[in-house]
Amino acid sequence: MGITGILAAIAVLGVLIVVHEFGHFIVAKKSGVGVLKFSVGFGPKLFGRTIDGTEYVLSAIPLGGFVKMVGEDPDSDEPVDETISFSHQPLWKRCAIVLAGPVFNLLFAFVAFAAMFYVSGLPVPNEGAKVGMVQEGKPAAAAGFESGDIIATIDGAAIETWQDLSEAIRASEGRELTVGVEREGETVTLAVTPEKQDPKNVFGEVTGPSYYAIGIGHATDRKSIGILRAISEGFQQTLWWIKTISVSVYKMVRGQIPAGEIGGPILIVQAAGTQAQVGFEALVNFMSVISINLGILNLLPIPVLDGGHLMFFLIEGVMRRPLDLRQREMAQQVGLVILIGLMAFAFYNDIGRLLGSWG
Repeated sequence: MGITGILAAIAVLGVLIVVHEFGHFIVAKKSGVGVLKFSVGFGPKLFGRTIDGTEYVLSAIPLGGFVKMVGEDPDSDEPVDETISFSHQPLWKRCAIVLAGPVFNLLFAFVAFAAMFYVSGLPVPNEGAKVGMVQEGKPAAAAGFESGDIIATIDGAAIETWQDLSEAIRASEGRELTVGVEREGETVTLAVTPEKQDPKNVFGEVTGPSYYAIGIGHATDRKSIGILRAISEGFQQTLWWIKTISVSVYKMVRGQIPAGEIGGPILIVQAAGTQAQVGFEALVNFMSVISINLGILNLLPIPVLDGGHLMFFLIEGVMRRPLDLRQREMAQQVGLVILIGLMAFAFYNDIGRLLGSWG
């Protein structure tokens, strides 16, 4: 966990916090609600400046942020101008202001994905049998395969496409294969023994019968596309991640995904550092996925999160009146305990993974 990871994580979280809070801020402003403070981070104030009645603050702990609005606490005795008070706005306006934070996180991911597709092109499978990823701990890595290798033969038979390669490996039934590889203008001969594995989806669930594999991925090329195609691809990519993350949260709540998969700030630092070393595009894609995570998790119906506020508004809409102060306070306390517990558990998992990597 080096300085690169820490700086990359601060950049990722800082940008996404600003995006999220800016959503609340701009919709509140456009709705005529007064905004007293726009804070990025918690804890001691590092920098602050007041412009048009709003104090913009940068604080020391970059693990969140908040927007403080006029009249946000409906039970406060402090006199406020009801025309710019949050709690005196129509229910639909308050819902829009609260919903804006998560929505801006999702919009950020969509724009980032579309921009990357437009600038870098659409990834498409290489026409030949070119190796992309080599999985650690798998037969290919042990045999000496490298990313960029072009597989030319298996047991003397010519390999022209990735389909030819897959069929030859699956037909091996676990016997050792002699593979001819073209690498930097030279021919290298490697011996590899495929291992049986189960096909799994992104949630680790087995989806079909076992097959033989060696642990390599197909290399991709880049195809230039126009702006409209990039927007379409960005939209589809965003929808796929929204669905995948939502299902992941659902399965984790039901215990179908181990709770040990939950990660916290340390995991984000490690992952951000890895992606930063891969390149700017990888870091932006990582940031986009984290942004979708933040958007979805903030919509969970847990008091103190945006989803909890929306839940209170839904109850208010049904009952035709806000919940009593005591009921809201109890719910907020329960929500805070849940949130602190989740953060502590995530830290626990992070430290466990860190210690495990140190042996």
